[in-house]
Amino acid sequence: MLLTVLLVFAGPATAWGPLGHRLVAALAWDDLTPQARTDIADLLAAEAEPSLPGVATWADQVRANDPDLGRRSAPWHYVNIAEHDCRYDAERACAGGDCVVEAINAQAAILADRTQPRAARVQALKFVVHFVGDVHQPQHAGYGDDRGGNDVEVTLPDAHGEDDGSNLHALWDSGLLRTAALDEAAYLHRLRAMPLAVSADGDAAAWAETSCRIAVQTYPAQAAIAPAYVERWRPVAEAQLRRGGSHLAAMLNAALGG
Repeated sequence: MLLTVLLVFAGPATAWGPLGHRLVAALAWDDLTPQARTDIADLLAAEAEPSLPGVATWADQVRANDPDLGRRSAPWHYVNIAEHDCRYDAERACAGGDCVVEAINAQAAILADRTQPRAARVQALKFVVHFVGDVHQPQHAGYGDDRGGNDVEVTLPDAHGEDDGSNLHALWDSGLLRTAALDEAAYLHRLRAMPLAVSADGDAAAWAETSCRIAVQTYPAQAAIAPAYVERWRPVAEAQLRRGGSHLAAMLNAALGG
């Protein structure tokens, strides 16, 4: 398991990583109404991979493909509320609507508005799919002073006693999930079999507060990540993915009717 974790620490952190975002999207598809599925299939018909998992990482890729939109949307991926006892206050935590909570609400409203141009609704759908995943990654609702764990170095000794370094955010984005050594299909089967720990209610602010309450507990006592840390926290990450899929489905069903 130590060697497996070592393989997943390279690269910048972006939020769950492709696997996590695709899993949230696939779980959401399971719970959509027929009307929502029909509308989504129509909206995504022109996409290279016309499915919810196929567009789940678009909001991260837009930073390279559309730099202006990438800059404007960069603050929409997270909210910092750990410094305030994990209580979301829009005026304090989300000035100008620039945080993941208000971005979810704003993009869901565009998606639901059938008078909006088709292109705007397609873009809104892709944002919603991604941002609902983001808000369930605990570090995306954590401390601002360490950039959601990006500035917290963690290391894992390799077989030769040398350290391979990364950060807490990257560990939660993908490291914990990859220690399970499952491909996407197998991980989806695993998550579908999990009982849902909470009902699919609440709103984006409540989801952020739940994530924050997890984030503040995840700081390791020392930089070296031990197997016991993975054993404790990977099930929590998996439960967040399961919740994220259920919450995304509820939001899409509300926006698209049925």
